Amino acid sequence: MADGNGSAAPSVWSTDLRRGFREVEGKPVFGMLVAADHKRSDEREERLTQATASIPSAIFWFLLATLVITVVALGICMPRRNNRGQLITLTVITALLTTTLCIIRDVDRPFGGMIDVKPTAITETERQATRDFLAHHSAAELPCTADGARRAT
Repeated sequence: MADGNGSAAPSVWSTDLRRGFREVEGKPVFGMLVAADHKRSDEREERLTQATASIPSAIFWFLLATLVITVVALGICMPRRNNRGQLITLTVITALLTTTLCIIRDVDRPFGGMIDVKPTAITETERQATRDFLAHHSAAELPCTADGARRAT
């Protein structure tokens, strides 16, 4: 998701879950399972939306080009002598504006970069599901490999 791409695997998993729902259709637990599946689906869509950059690359590069042109123009217009104050000011402004652009870009892509949002909720869900499954089955009976690939049945 750091690159803005999602995985097709959860869609396959949800299809398999819905097949399992058919066995309990009409029973009281059915409504609870359907509600949980809808919640999971909505949260996945929200996470994919958050992972997608909202500032187009063209706008970011335009802002960067504008910054470069501004700094170069200000540098050219500076006096040749006794310009220590102007050089310090230009350097500070350049550093601040560059840092601002970097922060904007990083915040716009929360699943990669310096601000890296970890998938703690899904990791905890995975841990709980694995624990519950292993309480009733052996590790050899897991439906998929450690990489998430389906095992042959």
